[in-house]
Amino acid sequence: MARAGVTAERLTQAAADLADEIGFQNVTVSALARGFGVKPAALYSHIKDARDLRVRVALLALAELADRAAAALAGRAGKDALVAFANAYRDYAKEHPGRYAAAQMELDSEALPTSAGRRHAEMTRAILRGYELQEPGQTDAVRMLHSTFHGYVSLETAGGFRRHPREADASWSATLDALDTVLRNWPAG
Repeated sequence: MARAGVTAERLTQAAADLADEIGFQNVTVSALARGFGVKPAALYSHIKDARDLRVRVALLALAELADRAAAALAGRAGKDALVAFANAYRDYAKEHPGRYAAAQMELDSEALPTSAGRRHAEMTRAILRGYELQEPGQTDAVRMLHSTFHGYVSLETAGGFRRHPREADASWSATLDALDTVLRNWPAG
Protein backbone atom coordinates (compact mmCIF):
# COMPACT_ATOMS: atom_id res chain seq x y z
CA MET A 1 0.00 0.00 0.00
CA ALA A 2 1.12 3.52 -0.63
CA ARG A 3 1.82 5.95 2.18
CA ALA A 4 -1.02 8.20 0.99
CA GLY A 5 -4.22 7.47 2.85
CA VAL A 6 -2.54 6.19 6.00
CA THR A 7 -4.61 7.29 8.98
CA ALA A 8 -4.81 6.25 12.61
CA GLU A 9 -8.11 4.54 11.84
CA ARG A 10 -6.69 2.56 8.92
CA LEU A 11 -3.67 1.60 11.01
CA THR A 12 -5.94 0.41 13.81
CA GLN A 13 -8.08 -1.65 11.44
CA ALA A 14 -4.99 -3.14 9.78
CA ALA A 15 -3.46 -3.93 13.18
CA ALA A 16 -6.71 -5.63 14.26
CA ASP A 17 -6.73 -7.71 11.06
CA LEU A 18 -3.07 -8.55 11.61
CA ALA A 19 -3.81 -9.57 15.20
CA ASP A 20 -6.40 -12.04 13.94
CA GLU A 21 -3.83 -13.48 11.51
CA ILE A 22 -0.70 -13.67 13.66
CA GLY A 23 -1.88 -13.11 17.24
CA PHE A 24 -2.26 -9.87 19.17
CA GLN A 25 1.02 -10.39 21.02
CA ASN A 26 2.85 -10.48 17.66
CA VAL A 27 1.52 -7.19 16.30
CA THR A 28 4.33 -4.66 16.11
CA VAL A 29 4.76 -1.28 14.50
CA SER A 30 7.36 -2.86 12.20
CA ALA A 31 4.99 -5.61 11.07
CA LEU A 32 2.25 -3.07 10.47
CA ALA A 33 4.60 -0.79 8.53
CA ARG A 34 5.58 -3.70 6.26
CA GLY A 35 1.91 -4.20 5.43
CA PHE A 36 1.63 -0.57 4.41
CA GLY A 37 4.93 -0.62 2.51
CA VAL A 38 6.46 2.11 4.63
CA LYS A 39 9.17 2.42 7.23
CA PRO A 40 8.04 2.17 10.87
CA ALA A 41 8.96 5.81 11.49
CA ALA A 42 6.29 6.87 8.99
CA LEU A 43 3.57 5.50 11.27
CA TYR A 44 4.53 7.60 14.26
CA SER A 45 2.79 10.64 12.82
CA HIS A 46 -0.46 8.69 13.28
CA ILE A 47 0.20 6.74 16.49
CA LYS A 48 2.28 7.58 19.57
CA ASP A 49 3.98 4.23 20.01
CA ALA A 50 3.40 0.48 20.08
CA ARG A 51 1.32 0.75 23.26
CA ASP A 52 -0.93 3.35 21.66
CA LEU A 53 -1.45 0.99 18.71
CA ARG A 54 -2.32 -1.90 21.04
CA VAL A 55 -4.77 0.26 23.01
CA ARG A 56 -6.44 1.36 19.78
CA VAL A 57 -6.91 -2.27 18.75
CA ALA A 58 -8.29 -3.10 22.21
CA LEU A 59 -10.78 -0.23 22.02
CA LEU A 60 -11.85 -1.31 18.54
CA ALA A 61 -12.34 -4.90 19.67
CA LEU A 62 -14.32 -3.90 22.76
CA ALA A 63 -16.61 -1.73 20.63
CA GLU A 64 -17.13 -4.44 18.02
CA LEU A 65 -17.88 -7.03 20.68
CA ALA A 66 -20.30 -4.67 22.47
CA ASP A 67 -22.14 -3.95 19.22
CA ARG A 68 -22.42 -7.66 18.48
CA ALA A 69 -23.63 -8.47 21.98
CA ALA A 70 -26.17 -5.62 21.94
CA ALA A 71 -27.62 -6.83 18.65
CA ALA A 72 -27.86 -10.38 20.02
CA LEU A 73 -29.58 -9.20 23.21
CA ALA A 74 -32.23 -7.06 21.52
CA GLY A 75 -35.69 -8.17 22.65
CA ARG A 76 -34.44 -11.04 24.80
CA ALA A 77 -34.66 -11.68 28.53
CA GLY A 78 -33.81 -14.39 31.03
CA LYS A 79 -32.14 -17.50 29.68
CA ASP A 80 -32.64 -16.39 26.07
CA ALA A 81 -30.65 -13.22 26.80
CA LEU A 82 -27.96 -15.17 28.65
CA VAL A 83 -27.52 -17.60 25.76
CA ALA A 84 -27.56 -14.86 23.10
CA PHE A 85 -24.96 -12.81 24.98
CA ALA A 86 -22.74 -15.84 25.62
CA ASN A 87 -22.94 -16.99 22.00
CA ALA A 88 -22.09 -13.51 20.71
CA TYR A 89 -19.05 -13.47 22.99
CA ARG A 90 -17.92 -16.97 21.97
CA ASP A 91 -18.52 -16.44 18.25
CA TYR A 92 -16.56 -13.19 18.26
CA ALA A 93 -13.63 -14.85 20.02
CA LYS A 94 -13.59 -17.70 17.52
CA GLU A 95 -13.90 -15.42 14.49
CA HIS A 96 -11.47 -12.78 15.73
CA PRO A 97 -8.93 -14.43 18.05
CA GLY A 98 -6.46 -11.55 17.93
CA ARG A 99 -9.07 -8.90 18.54
CA TYR A 100 -10.55 -10.99 21.32
CA ALA A 101 -7.09 -11.15 22.95
CA ALA A 102 -6.84 -7.38 22.56
CA ALA A 103 -10.20 -6.92 24.29
CA GLN A 104 -8.69 -8.56 27.38
CA MET A 105 -5.92 -5.95 27.60
CA GLU A 106 -5.88 -3.94 30.80
CA LEU A 107 -6.54 -0.33 29.88
CA ASP A 108 -5.06 2.62 31.70
CA SER A 109 -7.14 5.36 33.29
CA GLU A 110 -6.84 7.47 30.15
CA ALA A 111 -8.25 4.85 27.76
CA LEU A 112 -10.77 3.22 30.08
CA PRO A 113 -13.43 5.97 29.94
CA THR A 114 -13.47 5.83 26.12
CA SER A 115 -13.79 2.05 25.99
CA ALA A 116 -16.92 -0.02 25.52
CA GLY A 117 -16.08 -1.88 28.74
CA ARG A 118 -18.88 -0.08 30.55
CA ARG A 119 -21.35 -1.18 27.86
CA HIS A 120 -20.30 -4.80 28.42
CA ALA A 121 -20.91 -4.49 32.16
CA GLU A 122 -24.27 -2.76 31.61
CA MET A 123 -25.43 -5.48 29.22
CA THR A 124 -24.41 -8.19 31.67
CA ARG A 125 -26.27 -6.41 34.46
CA ALA A 126 -29.32 -6.08 32.19
CA ILE A 127 -29.30 -9.85 31.72
CA LEU A 128 -29.07 -10.31 35.47
CA ARG A 129 -32.06 -8.07 36.12
CA GLY A 130 -34.10 -10.84 34.49
CA TYR A 131 -32.91 -13.07 37.33
CA GLU A 132 -33.78 -10.43 39.95
CA LEU A 133 -30.29 -10.39 41.45
CA GLN A 134 -29.43 -7.56 43.83
CA GLU A 135 -26.05 -6.35 45.02
CA PRO A 136 -23.61 -7.72 46.04
CA GLY A 137 -24.83 -10.87 44.27
CA GLN A 138 -25.15 -9.03 40.98
CA THR A 139 -21.45 -8.08 40.98
CA ASP A 140 -20.53 -11.63 41.92
CA ALA A 141 -22.67 -12.98 39.08
CA VAL A 142 -21.14 -10.54 36.56
CA ARG A 143 -17.70 -11.80 37.53
CA MET A 144 -18.81 -15.42 37.36
CA LEU A 145 -20.31 -15.01 33.88
CA HIS A 146 -17.31 -13.19 32.45
CA SER A 147 -14.91 -15.67 34.04
CA THR A 148 -16.87 -18.63 32.71
CA PHE A 149 -17.19 -17.22 29.18
CA HIS A 150 -13.55 -16.16 29.02
CA GLY A 151 -12.26 -19.39 30.51
CA TYR A 152 -14.30 -21.58 28.17
CA VAL A 153 -13.44 -19.56 25.08
CA SER A 154 -9.75 -19.38 25.98
CA LEU A 155 -9.50 -23.12 26.49
CA GLU A 156 -11.50 -23.87 23.37
CA THR A 157 -9.53 -21.56 21.07
CA ALA A 158 -6.25 -22.91 22.48
CA GLY A 159 -7.34 -26.43 21.48
CA GLY A 160 -8.02 -27.61 25.01
CA PHE A 161 -11.17 -29.53 24.05
CA ARG A 162 -10.04 -31.18 20.81
CA ARG A 163 -9.00 -34.51 22.24
CA HIS A 164 -12.28 -35.36 23.93
CA PRO A 165 -15.04 -37.17 22.03
CA ARG A 166 -17.81 -34.90 23.39
CA GLU A 167 -18.33 -31.92 21.10
CA ALA A 168 -17.38 -28.55 22.56
CA ASP A 169 -20.77 -27.18 21.45
CA ALA A 170 -22.57 -29.75 23.60
CA SER A 171 -20.49 -28.81 26.63
CA TRP A 172 -21.08 -25.11 25.90
CA SER A 173 -24.85 -25.69 25.90
CA ALA A 174 -24.61 -27.64 29.16
CA THR A 175 -22.53 -24.84 30.67
CA LEU A 176 -25.15 -22.24 29.72
CA ASP A 177 -27.92 -24.44 31.15
CA ALA A 178 -25.93 -24.73 34.39
CA LEU A 179 -25.34 -20.97 34.54
CA ASP A 180 -29.06 -20.35 34.06
CA THR A 181 -29.82 -22.77 36.92
CA VAL A 182 -27.27 -21.08 39.18
CA LEU A 183 -28.61 -17.61 38.38
CA ARG A 184 -32.21 -18.69 39.04
CA ASN A 185 -31.13 -20.16 42.38
CA TRP A 186 -28.60 -17.56 43.49
CA PRO A 187 -27.84 -17.87 47.21
CA ALA A 188 -29.37 -15.15 49.36
CA GLY A 189 -27.15 -12.76 51.27
